[in-house]
Parts: sequence; structure tokens; C-alpha cells
Amino acid sequence: MLSLEGLSVSYGAVQAVKGLDLSIAEGELVALLGPNGAGKSSTIGAITGLVPSQGRVVFEGRDISRLTTEARIVSGLTAVPEGRHVFANLTVAENLRLGAATRRDPAGVREDIDRFAALFPVLGARMGQSAGTLSGGEQQMLAISRALMARPKLLLLDEPSLGLAPLIVTRIFDFIGDLKAEGLTMLVVEQNAAQGLRFADRAYVLDTGRATFSGTAAELAGSDLMSMYLGG
Repeated sequence: MLSLEGLSVSYGAVQAVKGLDLSIAEGELVALLGPNGAGKSSTIGAITGLVPSQGRVVFEGRDISRLTTEARIVSGLTAVPEGRHVFANLTVAENLRLGAATRRDPAGVREDIDRFAALFPVLGARMGQSAGTLSGGEQQMLAISRALMARPKLLLLDEPSLGLAPLIVTRIFDFIGDLKAEGLTMLVVEQNAAQGLRFADRAYVLDTGRATFSGTAAELAGSDLMSMYLGG
């Protein structure tokens, strides 16, 4: 579904991603792991078009490297950014409706809002409340739900565990596991390797912008890389 071919990202003289090759098949959950500053978020930014890059981003057989971010979203690619970035002054319901901005099916949008209200009762109970008043875990639930409102073919999750209590992290990843079971294709960027590998089919490890590992989640879990710098 997605392939990165020689992807490179630079910020002035600093090269954050260096010739990365990566692929994701339909229905897979692929984990992109590595220490802080490895180039993981820059990779997500390049895929979504928010960060200038070199190389090719190919989505469903089409080179989307020169498309705008909006065009990439319309094609079926949606991201949950690091740090959640909900619209704090808007209500929970307004945040969800913004996630469906590219859709033209009002009835379907209402159905999806009701779906996420049922999946996350805390959101359902606070539809008219400002998103900025939610806890960090609740905001992450909202951010993921908002991204899913676009009905993406591929969901990119950038550090979904960042800043959350362990119990909330487990709940968030349980939900990610449910999405995988439904057949959604995902790329999950994580520093928390144990959680990132829970439902992953395959994994890549980045270190200073280069891929130092590519293989199955089981292979990575049993490798020396886990103890070297992934906290395993």
C-alpha cells in the first residue's frame, strides 16, 4: 500500500532521514522504532507532505511525492501527530467534524461521531465540552478518533504513548489492536518498543536517520537491538 524509496529529509545542513526504504502491505501494522532524534517524526512529516523531502513516496502504486497534504488526505492517508494537537478551543464534537472535512456524506459523518461516542464513553459524555479541558489520555482518544473520521486507508500514528500514564498507554494500544483486527493498515511510530511491537507484523528501527533493522516483530523482539537502545 505504501512504499518509501530513498526517502531523505534535511533541515539545513542537518540530514534527519538518510535514504530510507520502507514498505507497508495492505492490512499490516508496521512499527517504526528508535531513540529520540532518530528521524521517526521527520519520516511521518515527509509521508504526509508537511516536511519537504527527497526520494519517492508511493501510495497504492501512485507517486504522491509532489502532492499537497490535503490531496494526500483525500487519497486515503491520515496521521495522528505527536503531541495530539487537538483544537483546544473547539468542542469534542467540532474536533471530530473537522476530521471529516474532506467527506461529503453528512449522514455517514453523524454515524461515525456516534460510533466514537460509543467506543469512548468519556468522549460521548463530553461532546459539547472544549477539547482543551480533557486529560492527556482523553485528548489522545480524540486525536485518533478525529483521524479516523476521514475513513483513511492508511493511518499514521506518531508517538501515541507520549506523555501518558502506563495504564492509559495500554488502553490506547488495545484500541490500536482493535483497529488492526478490523483490517486497517497502520504505521505506528514509537519510542516505547514493547507497546509498539504488541500488534505489529513487521518493524523498522531508525538510528540517526538510517534504518538499522528491518524484519518481523518477533525477530526484533529477540534481537540485541532491544537491549541496546529500545528498552527491551
